[in-house]
Amino acid sequence: MSVLRSLRGAKPLHRNFSTSPKLRSNIALLKGAPIDIHPEVEDALAHNKPVVALETALVTHGLPYPSNLQVPLSLEQIVRSTGSTPATIGIIGGRVKVGLTREELDRLASRKLKPAKVSRRDIAATIALKADGGMSKSGHGRRVFATGGLGGVHRGGENSLDISADLQELTRCPVGLVSSGVKSILDIKRTLEYLETLGVPVIAYGESKEFPAFFSRHSGYNVPWNINSPSTVANMLYTQWQFGMQNGALIAVPIPEEYEAVGQEIQEYVNQAVLESEQNGISKSGKDVTPWLLDRIAELSSGKSLTSNIALLESTALLVPILMSVIQPPASVVVIGSAAVDITSQEHPGTNSALAVHSTAPGRVNLSLGGVGRNIAEASHRIMEAKFPSLSTVLISSVGYDAFGHLLVDKLEEYGIRTDGLIRFDHASAVCNMVLDSQGTLVGGVADMTITDTMTGEVILPLLKKYMPTIVALDGNLYPNAIASIVEYCEIHAIKGQILFSSSKAWICSQQVNIPAKPVAFCTPNLLELGQIYDAAQTDLFELGGSSWWSAINSFNLGSAYRNDLEQLARRPSSDEAGSKATLQFLIDEGIAQKAIHLLPFFQHLIIKCGEKGVLVSMCIDPKDASTSGWANLRSNPQQRYVVARGNSNEIIVLQHFPSLPVTALENVTGAGDSFVGALLATLASDTNALYHPTSLKNAISTAQKAAVLTLQSHSAVSPALSTINKA
Repeated sequence: MSVLRSLRGAKPLHRNFSTSPKLRSNIALLKGAPIDIHPEVEDALAHNKPVVALETALVTHGLPYPSNLQVPLSLEQIVRSTGSTPATIGIIGGRVKVGLTREELDRLASRKLKPAKVSRRDIAATIALKADGGMSKSGHGRRVFATGGLGGVHRGGENSLDISADLQELTRCPVGLVSSGVKSILDIKRTLEYLETLGVPVIAYGESKEFPAFFSRHSGYNVPWNINSPSTVANMLYTQWQFGMQNGALIAVPIPEEYEAVGQEIQEYVNQAVLESEQNGISKSGKDVTPWLLDRIAELSSGKSLTSNIALLESTALLVPILMSVIQPPASVVVIGSAAVDITSQEHPGTNSALAVHSTAPGRVNLSLGGVGRNIAEASHRIMEAKFPSLSTVLISSVGYDAFGHLLVDKLEEYGIRTDGLIRFDHASAVCNMVLDSQGTLVGGVADMTITDTMTGEVILPLLKKYMPTIVALDGNLYPNAIASIVEYCEIHAIKGQILFSSSKAWICSQQVNIPAKPVAFCTPNLLELGQIYDAAQTDLFELGGSSWWSAINSFNLGSAYRNDLEQLARRPSSDEAGSKATLQFLIDEGIAQKAIHLLPFFQHLIIKCGEKGVLVSMCIDPKDASTSGWANLRSNPQQRYVVARGNSNEIIVLQHFPSLPVTALENVTGAGDSFVGALLATLASDTNALYHPTSLKNAISTAQKAAVLTLQSHSAVSPALSTINKA
C-alpha cells in the first residue's frame, strides 16, 4: 500500500519533498501505455484528496481463498474510514489497473487465470503477454507503502543467495516502507545485516528498539533507532529526501499486543513448515515456496496464523493514512493564480505583413509556459533555490487533463517546482495564443482562461489549511468572492503575509464602505494597476465618506514637514545614471505618492513597479513593530530617496524610491513584473519583516529588480538564470 499524491503530475523526490515519486504515468498515458485509472481515484487525485494504493500480491499469492478476497476489501474499508480513497493496483489482461473494480478483484482472487506475482522485472512481460498479475511492493515505487511482511534473506541465503527483490528496491526508491518486520519464514538476522550493507535505515516504530518478528513483537534483534510518532517518521523521511538520498527506509511496526500470546506458538509452526519444505524439495521451487509455506503454516496452526496475518496487515494499513496527514511538508509560499500555455506565432521578417484575413504567412511558432500565478511561482522557486534552499513554493492552480495540462505538469516538474497544488479538472487548460507580425506587433489572438473560474474559495481553502504557508500570494484578477474568502482565511489563521499582485480592484470593491479590520500585508501593483485600485477605492469609499478610512489617514499626521520632504524627494533624478535629467516629479504630478499613501489603510505595504522609473515603496509600520524596526530613529532623507513620518499612534509611514537597474539586450517584457514579485516573495518568506530595516529593504528590492532584469534579457517568461542569482 502506498501514498499516491499524483499519478499525473509528480516530480522526483530528490528535487523536492512535494509529491509522490512518479511512475511516469503522465508520460505513459500520453504514449498510450496500458494504464487505466478508476474514476473514483481519478477524481480524488484531481482534487488533491489523499489516495492510498493497495498491493495485490497478497491476493494472488499471499493469502488462501476466500481470505485473499475478504482482506483487500477490508483494507479498502479501513482506508475509507480515514477519509482516504483506496486504489488497489493490479494487472488485468495486460493492463495496469489503478483502482480495481469488485469484478476485477474477484478475478485475481479466484486465480483461475494463474496470475503472476509482479515485481519490477515482471511488469513489461506481464503486460506484453496480456496476463493477469498481482503487484508486489517491489513493483510500486511510491513514497509511503505498507505491507504485512517485507521480503528478505531466505534461510540458508548465505549459500543459495536467495534474497528478495524487495531489499534492492529499497536502495533505489525513496519510499517509506511500513511493515511488521520481515516475513516469518526468512532469516531476520541476515536480512538486517544485508539492509545495513545496502545503507537502508531500519526504524522500530514504538517504545522499543527491538525489531518485530512478524507474528511476534520480539525477535531478539535490536535496530539503531526507534520512533513513536508519525510526525517524527515524516520528518525523518523528509530529511532523507531533502538531502537527495535515493534509498528508502523501513519502518517496522509490531503486531498488536493481543496477538503476541500466540506468536511463539505460530513461530514453532513456521520452523516446522520450513523444515518440511527443505525435506520435500519445495524450498527450491522459487516463487511457489512462499504460498506453500503460508498454506502449511495456516494448516498447522489451525488458522491462527491467518488471523494474525490479517491483524498485522490492518495494523500497518492504519498507519499509512496517519503518516499521510503529516508527511506533506508545509509550504513557505503559496501562490494562487493561473497556469497557462502561451503559443506565440510570428511571421518572418521581410514578409511585408503577409498576415491577412483568410491567409497564412511563413514564420515561427513558439510554445512556452505562462500565466501570472505560474510565472510568479517559478520565480519564487528559483530565487529560493539560489538563496533560501530550505524554503519551498507551491502553486495552486487549475489544470486540465488535456495535452496542454500534461505539458504544464511535465515542465513544472522539469523545473523542480512543486506540483501538488495543481487541481485537475475535466476542462480545457488555460491557453493564450498570440499572433505577431514581422515587427513583433500583436495582430490578434485568442486567450482561453475559463478554467480559472474553477478556482473558488471552496477549492482553495482546504489546500491553504494543508500547506500552512508563511505567505499567500494571489492574483487580484480572481473572482471577488474567492479573493475575499482567502483574505479572510489568512486573517483568521494569522498568516502574516498576504500579497495581492496584479489588479486588486475586485477585492477593493468587495469591501463596500469599510476598510478591512486588518489590511492586506503586501500589494505589488504597477502604475496602471495602482490607478485602477485607487479609482475603485475612491468610487466606493472615499466619496461615500468612509469614516474609518478618514480616521486612518488623519492618524498618519502628514503635515507640512511631510509635504516639504516629498517635494524635495520629487526633485531627485529618477535614475542614478550619469546625465539623467528625468526626476521624480511624477510622484506628485501624477498623484502617485498621494495614491500610495491613501491606500495604506487597505494595504500595509505597497511595492509599486514604476517600470523604467524604478520602484516606489509605501508602507505603514504598525506601532507594535515600529519601535524595534530600523526606521525607529531615522528621519526623512530625500537625498537618500526616503521620507519618514510618524503617526499619532506611533506608527511609522515610509515612502522610499529605488532607481531602476540598467537593462541591456532587451528580449522579453511579459514576465519581468512577475519575476520581480516572485523574488520579493522568496525574500519575505525568509523574513516577513525584511522591509522594516533600510538595509534589508534595499537588498529585497535589489534582488527583485535583478530578477526582473534577468527575465527582460531572456526569451523565457521567467529567466532560468534566477536560479543562480547569487552569482549574478
